[in-house]
Amino acid sequence: MKVTSRSFTITGALAMSAIVLAGCTAPAGEPGGGSEEPQFEGSLTVWVDADRAGVLEDVAAAFEDERGVSVELVTKDFGAIRDEFITQAPTGNGPDIIVGAHDWLGKLVQNGVVAPLELGDKASEFQDVAVTAMSYEGQTYGLPYSVENIALVRNVDIAPEAPETFDDLIAAGQAAVAEGAAEYPFLVGLDPTAADPYHLYPLQASFGAPVFEITADGTYDPTTLALGNEGGEAFAVKLREWGQAGILNTNISGDIAREEFVAGKSGYFLTGPWNIPAISEGGINYAIDPIPTAGGETATPFVGVQGFYVSSESENQLAANEFLVNYIGTDEVQTALYEVGGRAPALLSAFEAAQSDADVAAFGAVGAEGVPMPNVPAMDVVWSDWGSTEVAIINGQGDPVELWRAMVESIQSKITG
Repeated sequence: MKVTSRSFTITGALAMSAIVLAGCTAPAGEPGGGSEEPQFEGSLTVWVDADRAGVLEDVAAAFEDERGVSVELVTKDFGAIRDEFITQAPTGNGPDIIVGAHDWLGKLVQNGVVAPLELGDKASEFQDVAVTAMSYEGQTYGLPYSVENIALVRNVDIAPEAPETFDDLIAAGQAAVAEGAAEYPFLVGLDPTAADPYHLYPLQASFGAPVFEITADGTYDPTTLALGNEGGEAFAVKLREWGQAGILNTNISGDIAREEFVAGKSGYFLTGPWNIPAISEGGINYAIDPIPTAGGETATPFVGVQGFYVSSESENQLAANEFLVNYIGTDEVQTALYEVGGRAPALLSAFEAAQSDADVAAFGAVGAEGVPMPNVPAMDVVWSDWGSTEVAIINGQGDPVELWRAMVESIQSKITG
């Protein structure tokens, strides 16, 4: 990938907690150029996972050539970055920039280790859900580069028509099993101890039961747990019904679900784009559909966003912001990151180009109805009780409503302390 120079100017100043960056039509010093360019100097350290490191090598080289700032890329295990960063940043020994998931944000802000990033007009160039996901309490903190979500993948040879409701899916799936055309009416990867609230969430959401109340601007109110409403309890009853009918099976892991779908044993598989290569290579004639409603409302999946954050302890925040907004936030780089990671670009122009791939377009259409996975710190105490309770309900280990209410009480007590 060749990263070229791009036209820009920067206005604003390094304030107490944010830097304002704005674009223009021509570089300073050329006809039509804007205000005088700031002088960059020093170096940047970026923590990045192995999958993204190759792309950033080219970007780092271009940034040093064009801006005179060297960029050291330090490869880290993605799963360890958040906690190690929280530990290292306050000591002054941490990096200037990290790659990370949007649902880390609440904890990063809570620990005071990330600086707000003011995108200005550039924000409109990204998918709305991506900017919302990278925002917390009214401020944007990260430069998004990818979005992903699950959808319903259908074996067209077994299930020729997309179901309108989850009940329709169950009926068609059971009919296919009865006819000998399938072994399973429906597949979704679960865990015998933790189920998978992430994959089951769209079905829960269709009952009008989000985790936290969603505010008018699309963010979450962490003080209002919405799991325990009537919709949540109705979903719990359905979980038990689906478990009894064999629609949900906690002994079918994600790997098993993928293998069985690739083997042509079900018409329906609730999964994400990460499993499409195996499905395609397996010769399955597939379609990607919206997730059908189970409770009457839209089945909104969680949308996961990945991006880059600037450390609040960085001594070179101006250069760090320039590197993110005007280098990572470009067609070339966002497309390259998509090509190595398989996640749709967050930048609208790159996303629109990527939609020439029918799979990207289909998942993107489903994701447009989705909501960001909660990025509030309170979410950390939700997952365990949520997953273990789903297992107990699916496996008939008690009254579903009573189990659900006990779960809500336990989560609430942990949030309030």
